[in-house]
Amino acid sequence: MAMTEGASTPERRAQLQADGALVLLTVLWGTSFLAVKDALSHGDPFSFLALRFSVGAAVLSAVVGRRMLSWGNLKHGALLSLFLFGGYLFQTLGLTRTSPARSAFITGLCVLFVPLFALVFYRQVPRIPALVGVVLSAVGLYFLTRADAATSEALSSGDVLTLICAVSYAIHILLTARLAPKQGAGALVAVQLWGVALLSAACLPFVEVRVEWSGAFLGAVLFCGVVASAVAISVQTWAQARTSAVRTALIYALEPVFASLFSVSLGYETLGPREWVGGSLIVLGVVVAEVGATVWDRWRGRTLARA
Repeated sequence: MAMTEGASTPERRAQLQADGALVLLTVLWGTSFLAVKDALSHGDPFSFLALRFSVGAAVLSAVVGRRMLSWGNLKHGALLSLFLFGGYLFQTLGLTRTSPARSAFITGLCVLFVPLFALVFYRQVPRIPALVGVVLSAVGLYFLTRADAATSEALSSGDVLTLICAVSYAIHILLTARLAPKQGAGALVAVQLWGVALLSAACLPFVEVRVEWSGAFLGAVLFCGVVASAVAISVQTWAQARTSAVRTALIYALEPVFASLFSVSLGYETLGPREWVGGSLIVLGVVVAEVGATVWDRWRGRTLARA
């Protein structure tokens, strides 16, 4: 279990290292929205997912070897793969009907679902700095996703699919925080990647298969399979063994900010004042949660010392 209250200095340092790794992941995953969006113009979602995760699983399996075949890794990895598959499935389907920035913004709503599910299922009450950060990020996400009065653009079918993705990711984050080992995270991730690849392949007989073997499609498969899946999810699992699920969700709220910045810089879309205000609130929420946790620990330590 990741520590949450009264962390010692070594534990706090480990937590900050984990949080830093997760921030770098949000930058990486922010770029992957554009890669997936381009790939889906050359292939159907299930073929892309099956190829992407088969590549990632094969690469990681070569690294971890037989460790992935332990009963604990197989059992926990199979469970986690169901929710990981759900997240990627609904996100990929949603991207066929919505923009990369909107997809990233709605995926970021997992910042709301994680503390809610933690309270309902595990009776875990988030700390005050984290709650303040969640509220700020939630308000920011509202600004980013609410309908524009000028265009009357409400939630589309792609947005609804992406919302289901956010729920699935939230459950995956919670379960990973409880099941992730301190060491050997790669073996658990390898099982998850094979699970997602097999589930995606199992759906192919029921959909229209469409694959154009272009350089863009193959590049997206390799990048998303190796970097955004095998490497990134291994780092995520390692980090979540050292920080809390709520802090993880808060940091992931930065992902839509990076995705929108990349999307705008490459000319995919433009963002107005409302989107920039929302993005700023999300960043502020993460900063408040990170800095506030340190301030809160010091204040509590002094209070207890005086008692």
